[in-house]
Amino acid sequence: MRDVTVGGLMVLVSATGLGTLAIFGKFAEAADLSRPTLLFFRFSLGALIVWSVLLVRNDVTLLRGRPLYATIFLGILYGFLTLAYFRGLSFMTASLTAIVFYTYPIFVFGLSVPLLDEQLSRASLSALALALAGVVLVIGIDLSQISILGILLVTSAAAGYGIYNVAGRILTADTDPTHLTAHVLVITALTIGVRWGMEGFNPPQSPTHWGIILGIGVLGTGIPLLLLYEGLERIEATHASIIGTAEPVATVILGVTILGETLTPRTLVGAILVLGGVTLVQTTRDQREWLLAKVGLH
Repeated sequence: MRDVTVGGLMVLVSATGLGTLAIFGKFAEAADLSRPTLLFFRFSLGALIVWSVLLVRNDVTLLRGRPLYATIFLGILYGFLTLAYFRGLSFMTASLTAIVFYTYPIFVFGLSVPLLDEQLSRASLSALALALAGVVLVIGIDLSQISILGILLVTSAAAGYGIYNVAGRILTADTDPTHLTAHVLVITALTIGVRWGMEGFNPPQSPTHWGIILGIGVLGTGIPLLLLYEGLERIEATHASIIGTAEPVATVILGVTILGETLTPRTLVGAILVLGGVTLVQTTRDQREWLLAKVGLH
C-alpha cells in the first residue's frame, strides 16, 4: 500500500476518533459523570498514551525556555476552551455542536491574515460567506434543538481553538508537534484538575463511568492524536485538513445512529456549507482544482 494512502487512512481514522468526543460527552451526561471529572481523566489518559509512545521510541524531550512557557499558555487555553465546548454540548445535540465548532478554521484564517501575513482573496471571502451561511441555517432554522447560550459557548470554544492554532504556530514554530502535544496534554489535565478541585473532586462512581473515561481518553484522544501526527508525516497538511472534515461528519453519523438525534434537511445543507467553506479556506487554487478533478467536477 502506498505511503500516501496509509497516511490518508491514518488521518481519516484520527478524524473519526476525534468525532467521538461529543458522543462520549453525551454518554457522560446520561451517566451523571461530571464534566471536570471526564475531562481530567481524558487528558490524563491521552498524555499517558502519547508519553508512553515517546518513551518506547526513546524520543522523550522535555521542553525548556520559551517553548515551555508557550506550552503552558497553550495548555491553559486548551483547558478553558474544552470546558466551554463540553458546557455548550449540554445545551445542544452532539451533531449541532460539532457543526458549529467546526467553524474554527475560519477563526484560524481570520487571525492568520493580520498575524501571519496570509493573503485575503475572493476564495477566502467566499469560504467565509459559505461557512457563515451554513451556521445561520443550522442555528436559525432548527430552533427546537438550539440554545443561544450553547451557541455562544461552542462558538467561543471554536474561536479559542483558532487562537490556539495560530498562537501555536507563532510561539512554537520550531517545536516538534508530538512533543508539543505531549506537554500540552499534561498542562491541560492540570488546568482541568484545578476546575475539578473547585467542584469537589467527584471521582468516577461506576464501571460505566470508567468505561466512558476509557473511551474518550483512548479512542477519542490518545490514539487519534498519534495517528494524526503519523499521517502528517506521509501526506501534505492541506490534504490532511480536507480529510479532517470527516470529524464533524463522524459526529453527525454517530449522533443520529447511536443517540437517535434528528437532522432537518436545512441543517444538513448548513453542515455541507460549513464543510465546503472550511475546505475552501484551507486550500490553494491548484489544490482546489485537484480536489474537483478527483470528484469529476473539473
